[in-house]
Amino acid sequence: MTSNWLLPENLSDILPAEARRIEELRRELLDLYRTYGFELVAPPMVEYLNSLMLVDDEALRLRTCKLVDQLSGLTMGIRADMTVQVSRIDAHLLNRAGVTRLCYCGPVVHTRPAGLFSDRELLQIGAEIFGHAGVEADIEAIRLALDSVRRAGVMHSRLDLNHPGVGRALVDADPTLAEMAEAVYDLLSAKDVPGLEALCKEVGARAETRQALRALTSLYGDLSVVDRARKQLPALPAVQAALDSLRALCAALPDAPIAIDLADMGGSYGYHSGVVFSIYAEGWHDALVRGGRYDGIGRRFGRARPATGFSLDLRKLSAGLPEAQPVRAVRAPWSDDLTLVEAVQALRARGEIVIQVLPGEPHSPDEFTVDRELVSTPEGWALRALADS
Repeated sequence: MTSNWLLPENLSDILPAEARRIEELRRELLDLYRTYGFELVAPPMVEYLNSLMLVDDEALRLRTCKLVDQLSGLTMGIRADMTVQVSRIDAHLLNRAGVTRLCYCGPVVHTRPAGLFSDRELLQIGAEIFGHAGVEADIEAIRLALDSVRRAGVMHSRLDLNHPGVGRALVDADPTLAEMAEAVYDLLSAKDVPGLEALCKEVGARAETRQALRALTSLYGDLSVVDRARKQLPALPAVQAALDSLRALCAALPDAPIAIDLADMGGSYGYHSGVVFSIYAEGWHDALVRGGRYDGIGRRFGRARPATGFSLDLRKLSAGLPEAQPVRAVRAPWSDDLTLVEAVQALRARGEIVIQVLPGEPHSPDEFTVDRELVSTPEGWALRALADS
């Protein structure tokens, strides 16, 4: 018999100290995004499935929990990612002509955990820039993502860059690979050279395509990857444009430790169309931040807008930080004395935490370090340091 307090696998309660820190991170990051000019939006947790599934993305479809709307009888989905929803707001509801910067924060739910140590409920926070196709928007998004992890106290992060457009251009240039594109992308991401060779031989791919794909699997490492790629890959316009974007990004981020992997065709979801990036840091088993360019997914809502942005899970971010510490608080007696009520209100107005001890209450607030107390003096109520604090 299942205990009534047992939660489903990969779902968990967040206890007071950790919940406080997550909320503090949420406020800190949303305030940061506001300084960059991002406006906060809050899409609903549940939508009709066809608006959440506007892209042909098997990974997103499999991660989305589904239910039947009791009012309409239509199938709804519990969001597994908020980017599509924010794109709908930009394209259909705001319908602005120029650049729009939007940020958001809310829970998302996955049918299955994304990895071995992943949760099925995430608190996703992110920022998106709509309406600018240039690399400048990508630079701003990456700078803001790096600033986000620094604000959280992550001081030694690493930025991973890739551009799926390089691999796509090589595949698109060879008609024999048209129907096998997804299989090629999977083999490239796994750097499975024998598998690539076998597939290319099976479909009769061109010799120059086979050579380029083989070279692509070795194009990873530091910034020199971009120059090596120019020498080893065909001078296709799409390849050169992708490499130009990567070069501009690297030049704009001189202080960020950067790694590039041109064979990595993966991403959080399949809607990315340009530069894709991740941020890693010691203490976290997986990427802290994922983002990139995803032009055109607003087409379903009436407008195909250029777009770039990123998101991260505040629960995962918080879990890798040092243990949350208790915060300072003031102890006060319980009384109907109006002067005490005024003293407590004045302290709280200054941002102090004041805990009034209820009659008969055993006083043991684990989340707080009570280092002062309000005491009655001839001059009125005054703060006094506790000797054992």
